[in-house]
Amino acid sequence: MGIIKFVNQLFFDYTFRTVLLGALTLGIVSGGLGAFAVLRRQSLLGDAISHAALPGIAIAFLLTGSKSPVVLVLGAAIAGWLGTLVIMSITHHSRIKTDSALGLVLSVFFGLGLVVLTYIQKMPNANQAGLETYLFGQAATLLAKDVLTMGILGVLSLALMLLFWKELKLLTFDAEFGRSLGFPVRMLDLLLITLLVVAIVIGLQTVGVVLMSAMIVAPAAAARQWTDRFGLMVGLAGILGALAGVSGAILSSTIEHLPTGPTIVLMLSGVVFLSLILAPNRGILWRWLREQHQRHQLQMNAILSDLFILAQHHQDASHGHSIKVLRTMSQGHGGVDRSLKALKAKGLVIEQAKDEWILSAKGMEAAQKLAQSNEVDE
Repeated sequence: MGIIKFVNQLFFDYTFRTVLLGALTLGIVSGGLGAFAVLRRQSLLGDAISHAALPGIAIAFLLTGSKSPVVLVLGAAIAGWLGTLVIMSITHHSRIKTDSALGLVLSVFFGLGLVVLTYIQKMPNANQAGLETYLFGQAATLLAKDVLTMGILGVLSLALMLLFWKELKLLTFDAEFGRSLGFPVRMLDLLLITLLVVAIVIGLQTVGVVLMSAMIVAPAAAARQWTDRFGLMVGLAGILGALAGVSGAILSSTIEHLPTGPTIVLMLSGVVFLSLILAPNRGILWRWLREQHQRHQLQMNAILSDLFILAQHHQDASHGHSIKVLRTMSQGHGGVDRSLKALKAKGLVIEQAKDEWILSAKGMEAAQKLAQSNEVDE
């Protein structure tokens, strides 16, 4: 999509503009709040809440007969919040572990939601059509009022997060210390869970119940690879979530019959994959490069040490040492030829004759320092 076409659709295509703004809002809110869940090792909580929200949507429609986004989001929020309370109660009052409680509540609530949804679809009421889109999401059905609702709830959630920033940060990293200081840890826990519920329910129409957990986990998991600072991680998670949301919306509008919700999740998966590979702090590529550099440095140090030991056994400092001897002494280290070339480039060794090497004055000094440091370590 060219920039001119993009600008034209943004201003004159109602559906494209609505979907784009909805995906942008969802990415920012779910990414920022999802960082708390990831750091608290509650990633599966997002999956449980999103699945638990389904019966809330169905029951809200049964009680009101309305498909208003405010009504359905309220029903989803109540059901998701109740599901979370059930999980907390199970883990607190029984010996069932958190992961088992999450799986139990997820399956029970989701099964209930499917039963109620099936019942609604068989009702002689034309108004029930479209509720099944909440399973996998259908961003194309978003209306301006839906995006407005998402925006208002998202801004309120982020505002509460910033208002209680210090308290939520303490809860995330050391809840027991916060309890010892007199902070209402349980209330803060409920507040954070409520914010996560809001972040999840506003995205159900866009990406659906099944895929919504990815919007909570993926941006935060990607951001974690790039930074160790909590505030920067939260902001970066929101940016990455927004980037994936916008790119997914653009891609789905460019390619015919490409669903928006799954495309957004696939874009998020790509962001996570690239972060795992390229992030300088924890990226696989950079870690491999560091390991290779360290291994090469160890090999060069081993050659310096070997040449230093050989030099001590000869009164003649100009006596060259065969590369075959160095290869024998460096069994298990490997890379003798490459290490000698690197040391020669640094001016630490001199090739006196073909395949015969000695330490330079600079190399002798470096080898002595290396030997002294090894003695200290021992």
